[in-house]
Amino acid sequence: MTLIRTKKDMFPALDNLFDDFFSHDRGWGVGDFMRTGTESLPKVNVKEDKESYTIELAAPGKKKEDFKIELEDNILTISSDAEHEDTVNEDNYTRREFKYSSFMRKFTLPESADGEKIKASYNHGVLDIHVPKREESKPKTPKSIDIL
Repeated sequence: MTLIRTKKDMFPALDNLFDDFFSHDRGWGVGDFMRTGTESLPKVNVKEDKESYTIELAAPGKKKEDFKIELEDNILTISSDAEHEDTVNEDNYTRREFKYSSFMRKFTLPESADGEKIKASYNHGVLDIHVPKREESKPKTPKSIDIL
């Protein structure tokens, strides 16, 4: 299974530098003061066994409704666009925080993948996508031939 680079993946060192700078407390007194409101790409594990491929995408804090999974021309696209609003009432003050997060990951499925039977589930912050292999691509058990 091949990972296709998205624009954010093109300069990972530069992205990491900016993500690191803007996502940490710089001592200005408010931990989230410099937050950009975006998230970095979620980390992915891809596993293969005799029967299938499994994609595990770490995305804690989301709901299964936040994800969109599409397959087109043998390219599996996993994306999420989420908008959250937190309202905090303290004494006579009200504070509203808006958070927008989005990401997109794309994978080119190998010829052995059966795109018609893909299944996905979301549990404990991990999106699991199960991609079975086509029957003809699975290893066959050796056949014993009797000698007459």
